Amino acid sequence: MQSPDQPADPNPTAKMPRTNDTRRIFDLSDRVAVVTGATGVLGSALAIGLARAGAKVGILGRRSEAAEATSAVIREFDGQSLCLTADILDVAALQAAKRAVLERWNRIDILVNCAGGNVADAIVNNERTFFTLSQEAMEQVVNLNLNGTLRPSQVFGEVMADQKSGSIVNISSMSAQKPLTRVIGYSVAKAAVENLTRWLAVELAKKFGEGLRVNAIAPGFFLGEQNRALLINEDRSLTHRGQTIIDHTPMGRFGHPDDLVGTAIWLASDAARFVTGVVVPVDGGFSAYSGV
Repeated sequence: MQSPDQPADPNPTAKMPRTNDTRRIFDLSDRVAVVTGATGVLGSALAIGLARAGAKVGILGRRSEAAEATSAVIREFDGQSLCLTADILDVAALQAAKRAVLERWNRIDILVNCAGGNVADAIVNNERTFFTLSQEAMEQVVNLNLNGTLRPSQVFGEVMADQKSGSIVNISSMSAQKPLTRVIGYSVAKAAVENLTRWLAVELAKKFGEGLRVNAIAPGFFLGEQNRALLINEDRSLTHRGQTIIDHTPMGRFGHPDDLVGTAIWLASDAARFVTGVVVPVDGGFSAYSGV
């Protein structure tokens, strides 16, 4: 309801496309997506999920064989994909990947920044204290996660700015919001990714229009290549850390890669056209639980 002291909007619906078809606003069949880190467990699931929603997907990662495996899955349901071998910190390689996508599909509508990870020497443990942390390792993990989000956003986001439309979805972590013991480098880096997400959302919307949006997903605890040994013993029982996480996750399980797909599709689609600058937890309730 309009406040009495607010000026009347002469055409309040001019920029508000409407549809009664809920399925249509989630449809990505006219969109082109690039997913970084798409050769990893989570990135591969996101690339396949976006393709199932209709998007044409650029699968960007350093491992060409893994990219091809993800592309093969997409081809099984007649989806369209393009393998892009590139390091997220190599701007020249990213520019080459951008050119390849534009040559194939002539536009870029969605960027999912899923590449990232941790560095062993940036973890505090019984042998390594805060005071003996490797400066090189700390810089490496911050560079990988923060600059590994910033640089693809600059390269691929420039196309979106020219188009006056596009959605960037960054991947953060629960450790950004509730700093976890041991993983200091990763927590600091992902906190920076969330700050970048909010800053860039404002910057792009104000300078390039309402059609550009930037949001993030903060996954809870998902089993991946880097953390499996920390959470699961060889006999498939939980480690002490793994059990602590499950005890503090109301849903009582780790996440499955496909659990991220629905949120990514929502943020990438017209269903979220008035959503920007937010970080969405997908964590089984971990962030809501105080432990009591």
